[in-house]
Amino acid sequence: MEKKSENMIPARVAFIPFVVLLLMLVFVIRYFGDTALEGASQVSLLVASAVCVAISMIAYKVQWHVLETSLVDGVRNVSSAIVMLLLIGGISGTWMLSGVVPSLIYYGLQIIHPKVFLLTCCVISALVSVLVGSSWTTIATIGIALVGIGQSQGFEPHWIAGAVISGAYFGDKISPLSDTTILASSSAGAELFPHIRYMLITTVPAFVVSLLIFFVVGFRTTAADDSMIADFLQALQGSFNISPWLLIVPLLTGVLIAFRLPALITLFFSMMFAVVAMLLAQPQIIQIITYSNGLCFADGFVASFKAIYGHVAIDTGNDMLNTLVTTRGMTGMLNTIWLVISAVCFGGVMLGSGMIHSITQMIIRHIRRRAAVVSSTVFTGVFCNICLADQYLSIILTNSLFKDFYEKKGYEARLLSRSTEDSATVTGVLIPWNSCGMTQATILNVTTLSYLPYCFFNILSPIMSIVVAVVGYKIRVRN
Repeated sequence: MEKKSENMIPARVAFIPFVVLLLMLVFVIRYFGDTALEGASQVSLLVASAVCVAISMIAYKVQWHVLETSLVDGVRNVSSAIVMLLLIGGISGTWMLSGVVPSLIYYGLQIIHPKVFLLTCCVISALVSVLVGSSWTTIATIGIALVGIGQSQGFEPHWIAGAVISGAYFGDKISPLSDTTILASSSAGAELFPHIRYMLITTVPAFVVSLLIFFVVGFRTTAADDSMIADFLQALQGSFNISPWLLIVPLLTGVLIAFRLPALITLFFSMMFAVVAMLLAQPQIIQIITYSNGLCFADGFVASFKAIYGHVAIDTGNDMLNTLVTTRGMTGMLNTIWLVISAVCFGGVMLGSGMIHSITQMIIRHIRRRAAVVSSTVFTGVFCNICLADQYLSIILTNSLFKDFYEKKGYEARLLSRSTEDSATVTGVLIPWNSCGMTQATILNVTTLSYLPYCFFNILSPIMSIVVAVVGYKIRVRN
């Protein structure tokens, strides 16, 4: 028997797998702590998926092939993201061991004043993200260097991560090169540039408030002692060959971006540029990786591969720097990929069973006023990020659920696309099991729940969207 209808499962029942997941995650976080994402969270997602499947098949006669098709489609949709995760892992390793990131840190420490570091950090991340069109690429490259600079100046990692993520997601959100921006506008039926201009109404105030917070906090923070920074610089110089020539790697990466090559191709070549830089500029690092005293073709070959995929620890004589320059390469992304697949399994069966549709339809039935329309869209975007664990799926699903409703009520398509971007695009990074949250936590080596309270832009964006809707500024309804 085929599934009877998407609304067959009542909303009150559809919440059960979600409640089970949240309860399990509460216990997982309590008993596993920082190691929760090494397997316990993934198991929780799979158990919640099993609960969803059991309810759907036993109580509502949904056939397995319907759920399996939705699950497989979900995994297919994130397949390119999985490859991107591996390449980002390779970049984080090669950019560090080639001396690119150490050089950026070395020169950055001498340029950026500690009092305005958090503000500068956020602005730099925003500018790079606008040009690149990708928050992930921004955080995996310049973000890592900014973390090193900030820690050496005495800032806590969660504050730095919050500034980097806030800036990167602001830039990603308003960049015409961003895939999420293009996806949100196109799936809602809005034109790209009118969509971006309309987003500025909510996005700019949220970003300005975030910058003010980072400025005040940075100005009131006591900077690290000059002797500590001097020791840090000395340790960098003692472990790596620092040179402005190494900045050719990010420059070449920027050239590839300017030519608008696909992200996967750009990331691959950026990784290979860094491998070449390591072979030419860091012979001592090759010796550390290969445990050899000489240099030959075999040593270079082994070191190149290990820099891309493996765990490499370097003793710099400075404990903080040791933690920063330790790399995990592609291997360090495996837990993230495991989590993404587990989360997509949960989202796939929730979507295929019709449970998510039932929940959103319950919300839509109670919408009456303008503020409720936007608030419901924002809530759905966040909810989908929690359930589906992928921002792309969340954007598509939120727009598809509300598109006809907005047209029927006479609201502009760009109001829908903006509300979706204000929620689905920016909140995924705040959820530990979401692909965005797990990825950035892995790259920056800061847990999602640790940096969450400091991602002010990501928190303020959905709030600002609702506030503007309540005020009614530039929200028009066709008669």
